[in-house]
Amino acid sequence: MGESAPPVTLGRRPKPREGRPSAPRPTVSRRREVSHASARSLLMTVLGEYTLPRDTPVWTSMLVEVLGILDIEEKSARQALARSAAEGWVVSERVGRRVRWSLTPPGRRLLTEGAERIYAFGREERPWNGQWLMLIVSVPEAKRDLRHRLRTRLTWAGFGSPVAGVWVSPDLSRQREAQQIVNELGLDAQAMSFTATYGEVGEQETMVARSWDLTELKDRYEDFIDRFTGLHPTGGRAVLRAQTELVHEWRRFPFLDPQLPAELLPAKWSGTKAAELFHHKHVDWRPEAQQYWDDIVAAEEAG
Repeated sequence: MGESAPPVTLGRRPKPREGRPSAPRPTVSRRREVSHASARSLLMTVLGEYTLPRDTPVWTSMLVEVLGILDIEEKSARQALARSAAEGWVVSERVGRRVRWSLTPPGRRLLTEGAERIYAFGREERPWNGQWLMLIVSVPEAKRDLRHRLRTRLTWAGFGSPVAGVWVSPDLSRQREAQQIVNELGLDAQAMSFTATYGEVGEQETMVARSWDLTELKDRYEDFIDRFTGLHPTGGRAVLRAQTELVHEWRRFPFLDPQLPAELLPAKWSGTKAAELFHHKHVDWRPEAQQYWDDIVAAEEAG
């Protein structure tokens, strides 16, 4: 994860009480990842940024305090914790009259994968040899739910659709993921894939414009740049807030940006500037934000 990411250590999950059913396997929702800030989504950012690198449980009061710094009311913070526990991300342990929380092994694994994606995103420009992966898969109009699930999962995987039933990606390594998606949706018998260069009929730029809404993505990147460029927090509390909001906003882009090669992007692509800004700010703010978290931990333990 490079300089901007803290080292990850494996944690221990407190033993569940006897008779308690095992927690479900956590899942990642693309809709939740790209939606506006909520108590539940901000809690995931806090857990990934501060709890994940440490091998210690966290008191309820501490999580409520940190979410309060982010303008989340106590009731909403506690509800977010309860939902996260029900979804299998965290597990509670009662110590006297207090409750503390630890990441479950599946929750730790998924947050680790998410952290690696967030911190690596935008760091490297991958070379492109001009090859396209094309997937053809048709779903009857009557099966609208299946069509929606296919579109959601292929979009999440970075595919674009220039015309109905056709999906394209400049990343040939996505073929295995595409195969998994159509298999799991029961569409493997109707699906076909090809790898090829773009031909002489039509314009490649037109296909890209039809496949991905780069204008909306550019606007999101520019909003990110406008929000954080001039932000210079002072004091541990303000820095922790700024750092958490920075990561929270940035974590959406891996789900929104298909990461097209530079040859297919508009000149002076704002995503490049946004990535530089994120990594610079994250490295700059991280020490003080992490120290403020540790100070809160110490105060909780002393109290």
